[in-house]
Amino acid sequence: MPNPGSDRILAILALSLLGAGCVLVLWPFLTALVWAAILASTSWPAFLWLDRSVGERRALAASLMTLLVTVVLLGPIVAVALGLADNVAELGRAASALIKNGLPDAPSWLAGVPLVGQSIHDYWQQFAHDSQSLMAALEKLAKPAQTAAMASGRVIAKGVLDMTISVFLAFFFFLHGEVLARRLRVALERLTGERAAYLLGIARGTVSGVIYGILGTGLAQGVLAAIGFAIAGVPGAVLLGVVTFFLSVVPVGPPLVWGGAAIWLFQQGEPSWAMFVAAWGFFLVSTVDNVIKPFIISRGASLPFAIVFLGVLGGILAFGVIGAFLGPTLLAVGYRLATEWTAAESAPSAKVDSERKR
Repeated sequence: MPNPGSDRILAILALSLLGAGCVLVLWPFLTALVWAAILASTSWPAFLWLDRSVGERRALAASLMTLLVTVVLLGPIVAVALGLADNVAELGRAASALIKNGLPDAPSWLAGVPLVGQSIHDYWQQFAHDSQSLMAALEKLAKPAQTAAMASGRVIAKGVLDMTISVFLAFFFFLHGEVLARRLRVALERLTGERAAYLLGIARGTVSGVIYGILGTGLAQGVLAAIGFAIAGVPGAVLLGVVTFFLSVVPVGPPLVWGGAAIWLFQQGEPSWAMFVAAWGFFLVSTVDNVIKPFIISRGASLPFAIVFLGVLGGILAFGVIGAFLGPTLLAVGYRLATEWTAAESAPSAKVDSERKR
């Protein structure tokens, strides 16, 4: 006679193994899969408008939307890659000239910097107009620099590959998004009950707030900074724009970049261009951070600075380049859902406490 208990255990074990196998197969593409879902979710209103515009031909609308996402995402990545190649070559020529002639004399103001200024000034002066000493010091850094460059190249290549796969997968999210959303809601209703729709709304609003408010404005700051640097003739304009994007999560990050560029131009005897870069950074780059970002985030999710900062850094370490977008999004959704869950749990406790006081 069959044992129902044993059959149930075997069924659970078989389903667990099947689930583990599915996860194992999808694991290499998990990052791209999650980012594709985020892309489809944040651009869904635009996709619905496009679908109505083409006569509700879903396959055509999904294809056009995927093409648009490809241009918006992969286009800047290709442009940045080409720009970085030119910047690296330019920096290589500058480094060759520096090694040939040695460092210039250290600026006099450096010695006046509190605590470390004098030490840095003296160390700099050891290599001033002495190419042999500078070459000997750089040889010690050659192997670590080569290793770091190769590792960075692998990370960037993986990021581009993940981004390409995510754009391809986004087509299927656009095509079958409504069916997937219904199934996700049913699954959440079985887990959380009637709060499923509410929690899904919070997650979607948080994702939109992070993508548009934090990462979107960070990209805008990076592009504007690169344009300003290119106009002023600052070397490595694209590279500095990328640095501005990654430092945009820090309140004083972008001013460190455009302020440093302005100081460098002033040191090069270009005070007018230095004033231009300072004005460009203050009135354009910083305006995006101080005005536009708070407005967009307030419509989606107000997040602590630590969540965004750790999300960007931890995302890059965990997922590569694409983690700069994925990390803060995942942390923000987790933070908002945890906040709502703890608020819901604390409400009955507060009600009981008030009744006891009566």
